[in-house]
Formats: sequence, structure tokens, C-alpha cells
Amino acid sequence: MALPDLLAVFAHPDDEALVAGGVLAQHAASGARTGVVTTTWAADTPRAAELADAVRILGAGVPRMLGHADARVPESAPGRARLLDVPLDEAVSQVVQCIREFRPDVIVTHDAYGQLTGHPDHVHTHRVTLLAAHAAGLPHLYPEAGEPWQPAAVHLATHPESGVGELGPLLTRVGKKLLSVPDAHVDVTVDVGPWLHEKWAAILAHRSEAARERSLPGILSRLPANARRRIISTEYFTRLDLRPRRTVTRWP
Repeated sequence: MALPDLLAVFAHPDDEALVAGGVLAQHAASGARTGVVTTTWAADTPRAAELADAVRILGAGVPRMLGHADARVPESAPGRARLLDVPLDEAVSQVVQCIREFRPDVIVTHDAYGQLTGHPDHVHTHRVTLLAAHAAGLPHLYPEAGEPWQPAAVHLATHPESGVGELGPLLTRVGKKLLSVPDAHVDVTVDVGPWLHEKWAAILAHRSEAARERSLPGILSRLPANARRRIISTEYFTRLDLRPRRTVTRWP
């Protein structure tokens, strides 16, 4: 039986594999439609080719790249504005169009912290995606972006305080932030062990990142296999329901 159709919206090439690669592979293996939207980097850059390899490994078809520049890497989209500098309405409209074209049951994106390290592109992609997920179902918003479609829920990829484990010291050792959420904020915990081969292969497909010492793919690639397996075999999410309730309740 197929799981819900899933559209992942993340900031950078490699985010999809690192924080939701197991879930993407799981849904694809069940027969569900899966897709990946990446809000930064242009389609004619080396990392775009790596993203295409990773998405193929995960069974998510062809990546959708919005082509804005990474906040910290101008060469990610030569001549294009940084995602952070793009008018909010324009960025939301782009993601609304992706949602209406794909028509997913569930959207997966960054949490409000922007994952553990709080990258500004992650945080902004979170904000844009939440606005787009609500707007996609409203016919009078962005009518040029296609027929309305309301996903059932957004799942925010996150890390609970109890689930940081061995990853925490690895990140702080290279000067990165550590932004975890209280355990009570996690609604969905997925053991992605059965799809670990696909997830790790997708992470390694981001070859330029795996070659860097301070990037998470690079850090993970230098760990013993058992330690790496413990770190990447569980994925955590906070679920936000989007479709309106059918019953009328009194307020307050």
C-alpha cells in the first residue's frame, strides 16, 4: 500500500538527503510519488548535477530548482539575487506553483530553527514554504500559479533534544550551532534503517560537500560506519495539519 505523496522543499542541495532522505526513499519504495524542490543554487552549477544524482537515488524524479543564490555562496547562482533578498511574494509564488503542479498529500521542509545549525537559507525556506502551503489551497491567491491544491499537512524536519546524540559534539567541534527542539515538539519519529543504503548513497552523491571537512556530509563520511549509522538512521518531524476541520467549534 502506497504511503502519502510527498514533496520536500529544502534550501540547499544535500538538505533533502541529510534530513529526509530516508523518508523520501521509504515513500518512493511504497509506490508514492515523491519530489524535491531546492530554493537555492542554479541548474547550471556543479551542485545541481549532484542534486540530480541524489534525487534519482532516492526515487524522487527530477529536482525542481528555484535558482536563487545561497546566502553565503554568490557563485551558487551567478547574477541572481540571494534567496534572502528575493521579494517574499515572488518566492512564495514559486513554491505555490510547485505545490499546485505536484499536488502532494504532505510537504516536508525545515523547522523554524532551520535545523540544528540555523542556516539563514534554511530559516527563510521554512517561512516561505509555510506561507506557500497555506496559499496553495486558496483560489484567489496566486491564480497564475495553477489550480488550487491543499496539502493535508506540513512535516517540519527537526531534531529533539534527546535525539541529538553523537551529532552534537561533531557540530560544535567545528564551530556550528546546535539548535534542537524540546522532545514534546516531535510528533513523528521514523526509523529509516531499511532505507539507509539509499540515504547514505544520496548523501555521498553530493560529492563536493562530502569532500569538505566542516560540512555535514564531510563529517559523516569520516566517521566509522557504526557511528554514522546511529546518527542518520532516525528522522524526526513536527506535523502541522493544514486542511480545515469539518466540525464547527465555539471560540473561545
